Amino acid sequence: MRQTSDTIYALSSGPGRGAVALIRLSGVKAGEALARLCAQPPGAARQAVVRRLHDPRTGELLDQALTLWFPAPASFTGEDMAELHVHGGRAVVAGVLDALGSLEGLRPAEPGEFARRAFDHHRLDLVEAEALADLVAAETAAQRRQALRQLGGVLGKLYDEWRVAIIELMALAEAGLDFSDQDLPAGLDDRLKRGILRLIAAISTHLDDGRRGELVREGLEIAILGPPNAGKSSLLNALAKREVAIVAATAGTTRDVIEVRLDLSGYPVVLADTAGLRDAADEVEAEGVRRALARAESADLRLVVFDGASWPVVDDKVIELIDSNTIIVLNKRDLLQDNLKSHIIKGIKPLPLSCRTGEGLEELIAHLERAAASRMAEQASPVLTQARHRLALEQCREALVRSLGAPAVELRAEDLRLAARSLGRITGRVDVEDVLDQVFRSFCIGK
Repeated sequence: MRQTSDTIYALSSGPGRGAVALIRLSGVKAGEALARLCAQPPGAARQAVVRRLHDPRTGELLDQALTLWFPAPASFTGEDMAELHVHGGRAVVAGVLDALGSLEGLRPAEPGEFARRAFDHHRLDLVEAEALADLVAAETAAQRRQALRQLGGVLGKLYDEWRVAIIELMALAEAGLDFSDQDLPAGLDDRLKRGILRLIAAISTHLDDGRRGELVREGLEIAILGPPNAGKSSLLNALAKREVAIVAATAGTTRDVIEVRLDLSGYPVVLADTAGLRDAADEVEAEGVRRALARAESADLRLVVFDGASWPVVDDKVIELIDSNTIIVLNKRDLLQDNLKSHIIKGIKPLPLSCRTGEGLEELIAHLERAAASRMAEQASPVLTQARHRLALEQCREALVRSLGAPAVELRAEDLRLAARSLGRITGRVDVEDVLDQVFRSFCIGK
């Protein structure tokens, strides 16, 4: 990502035709550019003003727009910023962007460059910047709530508090190192160890969260498994309420994993339909079975579907996949004998349903909603949302544990410094150039 003194601009609203489109500018020439387009100085700070926009090269009228002026440092990026709320027709947007591009010192923004400049000017920390990206990408209410909490600074504040605590412990360790020939307060070493142990316990509790935040961010993965022709693809279509997968009487129709994202009572879920589990007839089907087994291994929840017409005769290979994270479904309940509906397998009572009529589907959906809520329900304390955060916290904890057993004061101080640095890499309080591009590259243009 380029880091220059250029003034950047971008369409920040969605592409395509709409009633209103938002174009943002940020940089030292934002005010000058706004004045050139309006043929008059910007309006009062943070006050919406209706202005006519003209092409500075020809004087041609481009649009009548609502303009706003945000002088530094009281802006999103911390730089001079301007916003143009223009009519959302493609020709209008293209004309205004072309006019901006003709001005010296202006260039189109790269993905995430507005947020990157906000980070560089200390308007956001790195955790808040990631929350902003998550908020833009949020598809469910749970994802929205989690992103807003993180954007509000609760997670960054927690990590900063831990980092400050480690720095204070570093000061104690350095005191023992620098003033070893002088009288120091009694119990200094015990105080240091108690502080380290408290931090290790707090970080361990934070890490031991069942991946709640990451599940909300990425979605609970549910693999639909079972023998051929049990109704797995039909169930996927019924849950998605649209024709996602091909349904046919021919066994082995599904060869690859088919995914669909769902919103279950505000919780994000990724349903994956897989190939029927049996001895494959050819190499392509064998690859499909291999992928099905791999998805079963990585899934957060397994939805095993059996054919009610042949129940309870099932393949042992499928039975092996059933564990405590499994929901068993008996499809074609109209063909199921009444005395077999309550047949329990591995301690799990199956849910009879019919993908054809929809009978029993609501009960399954309620079961899935409860499973999602139990894994992703909000907690009072902030939760981890990124694998990057988890790795840094694990490295921090490892350094703290090492510091307890350090054979010399110098080594203990170094381990504490590494622990503080790991926390600083989460929020961006230390030099994290190798992390920054990775984070902001995932943003959309204009954010």
